[in-house]
Amino acid sequence: MRNILLSALLLLAPAGAVSAAPQATPPSAPAEAPKPEAKAAPQELKSLSFFSKRFPFHWDKLMPLDAEVDGLKINSIYFNKRTMPLLKGAEFGTRAVVEVTNTASVTRVPGFAVAVFDSDNNLLGVATGGPKVGGVRSMDTDTFDLSFHQVVERIPRADHFYLSVELTD
Repeated sequence: MRNILLSALLLLAPAGAVSAAPQATPPSAPAEAPKPEAKAAPQELKSLSFFSKRFPFHWDKLMPLDAEVDGLKINSIYFNKRTMPLLKGAEFGTRAVVEVTNTASVTRVPGFAVAVFDSDNNLLGVATGGPKVGGVRSMDTDTFDLSFHQVVERIPRADHFYLSVELTD
């Protein structure tokens, strides 16, 4: 039975995973040190414009921001629950809304990340987002609705947040 299992394992093993027993080295020949496996060279990172900064947190209050990334001015952010006036009391998630103006002469394609922390530096929630199609055209102002998922209950009691913005072509 053991021979059948061993044969089955050898047949199912990926190619090169099973090798013959090592050859004995004659006593007169020095043992060769194993050669390290060649590692692939890391890919060169594409140069992107990047911004990241810590800000004080305020719930359900428009917070003006004075930040800029290669012509993309970050005007403001606010955090609140998404609601619908027609359905009183209905909530549709927690969000951060970022408003930007593109003062550059070309379209900017931003990606946003917001991480919210309490006064003990515990992470309370994370939201990410950006444009679905295209970007922010020159001299346009646009808003981006970033949704928090799953971990959201403590966000209204946050102390500070980090906003990161990364531009792509």
